[in-house]
Amino acid sequence: MSAALPYPLLTASLLIIWLLLNGLSVGQVILGGLIALAASLAMAALRPAKPNIRRWGMIPQLALIVLADILRSNIAVAGIILQGRRNNRTSGFVMLPLELRDRTALAVLACIITSTPGTAWVEYHAGSGRLRIHVLDLVDQQAWIDLIKQRYEWRLMEIFE
Repeated sequence: MSAALPYPLLTASLLIIWLLLNGLSVGQVILGGLIALAASLAMAALRPAKPNIRRWGMIPQLALIVLADILRSNIAVAGIILQGRRNNRTSGFVMLPLELRDRTALAVLACIITSTPGTAWVEYHAGSGRLRIHVLDLVDQQAWIDLIKQRYEWRLMEIFE
């Protein structure tokens, strides 16, 4: 089964997304299944390193924190835009020193930061472990460093390292 279906969760996820986007019919199940299987086989050809997840129980906690932060950021950014107070705001870059080194955890952190409105992952220096992010409403750089480290980094380290 491993050779025929190297990434069963990826295949199932892609098939479900396909069916959600295109509707449920026999033809869509067959076409979505073929596309999902082809994507899974292509992924196997790339041979990515499989993540080593140590603490599965922390994943839901992290997901809830991320969802709450995304909701809160959506409201804050909408308020800035709708109230027209952008002139009083200062955007800028923040350099964060990270202890996180696991590639999968860094990818998850990149997704978290980039999917949160008002922030964007700009660059990561692997040698020094420094991450540069852009913040729409930058008031206190240290507050952003503390937020990323306390809300995300240590949880990702617990999950992946």
